[in-house]
Amino acid sequence: MNKESRIYISGHSGLVGSALIRKLNDQGYKNLLIRGRSELDLTSQPEVEKYFQQNRPEIVYMAAAKVGGILANSKYPADFIRDNLAIQLNTIDAAYRAGTKKLVFLGSSCIYPRDAEQPISEESLLTGPLEGSNEWYAVAKIAGIKMCQAYRRQYGMDAICLMPTNLYGPGDNFDLETSHVLPALIRKFHEAKQSGSTNVTVWGTGSPRREFLYVEDLADAAIYLTKNYSEEGIINVGTGLDITIRELALMVSDVIGFNGDITFDPGRPDGTPRKVLDVGKLSRLGWGPQMSLRDGIRATYDWYKRKYDPSDR
Repeated sequence: MNKESRIYISGHSGLVGSALIRKLNDQGYKNLLIRGRSELDLTSQPEVEKYFQQNRPEIVYMAAAKVGGILANSKYPADFIRDNLAIQLNTIDAAYRAGTKKLVFLGSSCIYPRDAEQPISEESLLTGPLEGSNEWYAVAKIAGIKMCQAYRRQYGMDAICLMPTNLYGPGDNFDLETSHVLPALIRKFHEAKQSGSTNVTVWGTGSPRREFLYVEDLADAAIYLTKNYSEEGIINVGTGLDITIRELALMVSDVIGFNGDITFDPGRPDGTPRKVLDVGKLSRLGWGPQMSLRDGIRATYDWYKRKYDPSDR
């Protein structure tokens, strides 16, 4: 990987893809290959094959995926498994056929069993049942991991698989129907503050524990591992620290300046009771995150206001 390398970033307009572009630009990588969904349909095998043969990317970051929270996964299970399987199949195979030197597959911590021992080590993969609320997405991601490993074994393809924890930051999805918990909380508390509401309702009991990684840190880790990691085994990317949803809601409300009450709705699903990654493997390679959770929430909220409510500065 050098400053002139042809680097393809799928999903470049999404949370992870846009962070990768910012970080690569900051580090002097300018030969970035990007195509919007209207220009390149990653679920179309002929389109993907043609693009890779024409452009011959040397480095590929797979940041494109159909993603969403508990509600979206429960409403659109077929979309989640179909689209993600298609994107992965087409991209990995086309990259191999085009002679890509390094492929970085971005998975998710939801690949691990619901009741995996905490913190979750990489060896926990496929040792138990998945969390039912997002199994369709998780099964697709596991298939992507296994495809990377199979292409490494059979063809010697240098494909590595990164498993990020829950991500957040600039470029996040704040749609209350399809977003993850942290951006949903930011939007809920902001709108409550703006409207003068005295109460915000949060899904679930507030007891589940979650780990959160600022997306700029994930982008930095992905570039670092591109240069410093080349193994079949998956590698976790996170902070190794978790927080309850109740504590998270209190932190978000404090950062935003919402002074009302917070109600938890136990009739809504909690999801996995606890999910925090064992990041010892990554730490031993010499990488660690820089952004604290509170500072990351503040930076994300500032971005949200600039994007969606420029009157509130």
